[in-house]
Amino acid sequence: MLDYIALGLLLFVALVLFYGVIVIHDIPYDIAKHRDHPHQDAIHVAGWVSLFTLHVLWPFLWIWATLYRPERGWGFQQIQEQQKSDEALLLSMQQTLDAQAQRIDALERKLEGNA
Repeated sequence: MLDYIALGLLLFVALVLFYGVIVIHDIPYDIAKHRDHPHQDAIHVAGWVSLFTLHVLWPFLWIWATLYRPERGWGFQQIQEQQKSDEALLLSMQQTLDAQAQRIDALERKLEGNA
C-alpha cells in the first residue's frame, strides 16, 4: 500500500516540476503579451528553445520582454528629446552667464573710471 502512495507522490511531484518549469519559461512571453511587445512571438519561441538549451537564453528573454513599454516604446526617442532639452537649457544658461560677465565688466570699468 505504501509503495503505491509513494509512486503516486513521485508522479505528482514530477508532474508539478515539469509543469512549473514550463510556466516559469513562459513568464517573459506573458510580460511581452501584457506590454503589447512587437516581438511577442519571437520571445515565445525563444522561450521554448531555451527549454532545450539548458535555460541559457531565459535571462536574456526576460530583459528583452521588459525593455519595451507601450507608452514610450524602446525609450530611445525620449532620451533624444531629453538631450535636446538639456542642450537648450545649457544654451540659456550660457547666455545668462555672458550677460552677467558683460555687466561685471561694465561695473569694473565704471569703478576704474571713478578711482
